[in-house]
Amino acid sequence: MGAPLIVPPEETPMPPTLAESAVLLLPELVALRRSIHEEPEIGLELPLTQAKVLAALEGLGLEVSVGEKLSSVTAVLRGGRPGPAVLLRGDMDALPVQETSGLPFASRVAGVMHACGHDLHVAGLVGAARLLVERREELAGSVVFMFQPGEEGGGGAQLMVDEGVLDAAGTGVVAAYALHVAAALLPAGWVASRPGPVMAASDTLHVTFRGRGGHGSMPHAALDPLPAACEAVLGLQTMVTRRFDAFDPVVVTVGTFHAGSVENVIPETATFAATIRSFSVEAREKVAQEALRVVRGIADAHGLTVEAEIEGGYPVTVNDPSEAAFAADVVTRELGEGRYVEMPHAVAGSEDFGVLDKLVPSSYLMLGATPADRDPFTAPYNHAPEARFDDGVLGDGAALLAGLAMGRLARG
Repeated sequence: MGAPLIVPPEETPMPPTLAESAVLLLPELVALRRSIHEEPEIGLELPLTQAKVLAALEGLGLEVSVGEKLSSVTAVLRGGRPGPAVLLRGDMDALPVQETSGLPFASRVAGVMHACGHDLHVAGLVGAARLLVERREELAGSVVFMFQPGEEGGGGAQLMVDEGVLDAAGTGVVAAYALHVAAALLPAGWVASRPGPVMAASDTLHVTFRGRGGHGSMPHAALDPLPAACEAVLGLQTMVTRRFDAFDPVVVTVGTFHAGSVENVIPETATFAATIRSFSVEAREKVAQEALRVVRGIADAHGLTVEAEIEGGYPVTVNDPSEAAFAADVVTRELGEGRYVEMPHAVAGSEDFGVLDKLVPSSYLMLGATPADRDPFTAPYNHAPEARFDDGVLGDGAALLAGLAMGRLARG
């Protein structure tokens, strides 16, 4: 009699990972991104973009609401078990830039372009929603999806906070996460972040020197504001190097300068404006005081009057150390070894995600989207009219956002 036939038990197939599921979503995410890219909108009112987001979320069983003072979309996913809420944010607005990328899906709106990659942020956040809906029963808590207009100026994050985005799930959000794609510096699919300051505060200095106009041949009979304004521009640069710690730096860049209209006429006024970047609350407060002191002192030395004011912008974006470490672990777990790199220092760009991180522990990450045919170190960066982004990273972005939400809810 032969040996009894032993039939091995059937192996239970492993469920797909978030990254594997995201690959299946990639074609529709790319299509959504390109549709948004073709019809970019600026500021707080983005009706076309809002409509596309609402259509993409339809049928997912989310609690969806729209903003009153801006065309935002807030969607809440209720998990299968009770628990806290986490927030995932994607900004939606474009820039006043004439696109020269040459892409077949380039902007069809003159003078407006998704030069900062926010179209990828929208599509990636939709992808994260799709992935999490498929895993709804595994979630112990809720996920708030924050589709935000008005990041490129306009203060959309604060407006959405004012309208209740942090309480949309009925319980306070315990953590918030966001990704930002980069058209250069990072290879496609790499993720970079750091604990502590990750993006700078941004404020604006407005200055007008007032003197007395006159003939260019008789400067002694006038009060010329132009040399004083030029001196102030240089004085601000000296201020930066002599009044601030090199390890808590500030950046002051004069971007506009206007004076006069004819070469032989001394103008009555000279006006300039500068962007001011800082990386700590202390430096931000000090540079505002010092910049005003410099321009007022120069005006007084020249016998001129001056109107000078600081227009407050976005605060420093700061990663909670614990959330930054957690996010780094999620990158490795969901995307694989070697995909995370810690930034050596913060970057001087600014972001209104800094509004959220003052209210809840947060982490903000950069996702490389440099096209394969471009060198990350020479490719045009975000905001350039010829900037291009590899939308093949949309799967990575969706999987990472979903992984951040699932992992944080699992911690309770």
